This record gives sequence, structure tokens and C-alpha cells, in this order.
Amino acid sequence: MSGIIGKKIGMTSIYDKNGKNLPCTVIEAGPCVLTQIKTKKNDGYEAIQLAYEDKKEKHANKPLKGHFAKAGVSPKKIMREFTRFEPGHQKKIGDVLTVDIFIEGEYIDVVGYSKGKGFQGVVKRHHFHGVNDATHGQHNRMRAPGSIGASSYPSRVFKGMRMGGRTGNHRVKMINLQILKIIPDKNLIIVKGSVPGPKGSYVIVERWS
Repeated sequence: MSGIIGKKIGMTSIYDKNGKNLPCTVIEAGPCVLTQIKTKKNDGYEAIQLAYEDKKEKHANKPLKGHFAKAGVSPKKIMREFTRFEPGHQKKIGDVLTVDIFIEGEYIDVVGYSKGKGFQGVVKRHHFHGVNDATHGQHNRMRAPGSIGASSYPSRVFKGMRMGGRTGNHRVKMINLQILKIIPDKNLIIVKGSVPGPKGSYVIVERWS
């Protein structure tokens, strides 16, 4: 397999063999259950669906209950598809995947969602400077966006204009992160560097492409 679903536990640091302190992120990778194998004949493309982390059966609707029952597993919280996997794989529905698919020292990609910061103004969102002073009759303009468009023509605001709005909570992919250590009995992998998202957020860990 080329990847697995995990959860960001937090950050720490470890020392390498040269005594250098390396910042790193701890990820709980799996265990994940293979719930569906999609083929080009039946679905139009080839993919493997993995599910991660149990959830209460009362929180799953009937279609999901039937989907998981067909795979012979309990309802799960997160499902993701992986289209890149080794040719000739022998995995079947119901198999459990753990951190054993990775080895220490190899490089991976981690996909997550950055921390959401809510609705923000142009200074924080787009790094506007504002007026910078309150002279010449300016009142409360230090953090204002200024003009956003012309008047008689085009009589509208162009799409893409940098204005206030929702900030953060974007899909971010960190590539080429090295696995420093694997703790199989706790399903933990320690990767060098940072990973997007807050503690407890779900991430996708894929073998570096």
C-alpha cells in the first residue's frame, strides 16, 4: 500500500546520532481497515478504500451501516480512497493495515487541513498595511482595505479581490517528510518537521511520490 489514514498527536523533538535536536511530529497511523476495492470494470477507476477509527453505530446512517456490514467491520469515522498502490497487491476486504507498511528513514507526504482562524480582515488575511497613521482627518482607517473597485465602470467588484473572509482550514500537502522513528506497538510514526492541522486532526500519510 502507498498510504494510510492517521491522526496528528502533537509535536516533540528527538536527538539524532550526531546530537542534533530535530523538531518532529507524532502521528498515530492506523490501524485502518480495507472496506472496498474499486475496479475499472465496476467503478471506472481503480482505488482502495480505507476506513479509520470506530464510531458508535447509532451515529451511522443505514447506507453506511450496510457498507460496513458488507465489509464485515464496525462503523468508522473516516473513509479515504487511495489510487496509488503497488501493482499485484494481495490485499482483500477486511484486511487491517498498520504502520508496518512504512520503514524508518523513508520519505512520505502528509495531507491535512490547516488550522481555521475564522473570519478575518485584510490585515491578517492578506497582510495589508492599512493607512499607518490617523492624520489628515482619517478616522479608524488603520486596518481598512481601502478602495475595492471603480464606480461607473465596471460598476462591480472583480472576482478574486482581496477582502476579508474565512481564513485557514485549507487542504495542505507537506511533501518529502522523513520518517525518523516508528513505534509499531502504539501505531505511531515520528516524522521530521511540521504537519498541517491542530492536535487530534485527521491526516493522510502517503509514501513519497
